[in-house]
Amino acid sequence: MKLSMKSEYACLALIDLSENYGKDLIKIEGISKRKKIPKKYLEQILLSLKRAGLLKSKRGAGGGYMLSKPPSKISIAEVVRLMDGALAPVESVSKYFYEPSPIEKNKQLMGLFRNIRDYVSNKLEKTTFADLIKK
Repeated sequence: MKLSMKSEYACLALIDLSENYGKDLIKIEGISKRKKIPKKYLEQILLSLKRAGLLKSKRGAGGGYMLSKPPSKISIAEVVRLMDGALAPVESVSKYFYEPSPIEKNKQLMGLFRNIRDYVSNKLEKTTFADLIKK
């Protein structure tokens, strides 16, 4: 698994929104400046997160974004899968994005990559944005 820049920026944006959870709506400009994310790119990412039900927004002068649920209810795995797809190192061991691959010819390789998938998946599933903002 290799995170795309889109996933990295999505996680940074969600950390910012988690840090401000329960407060007023957060403007794109503020997230962009605080987390050093290009504004146009951030707009696209926030729209994807909104379509997935992770964010709410309001348009206009008093508008902005906020989390649609508490940071403790949003896992890192959920966001990475949304942005990048499979957490597995190869598609043939993916639970949600299976595709055949050459390593299926060797049980030991399959076992190794399943173990890697399980470790990464479990770690990211158990880690929420609330965990990342604890001081």
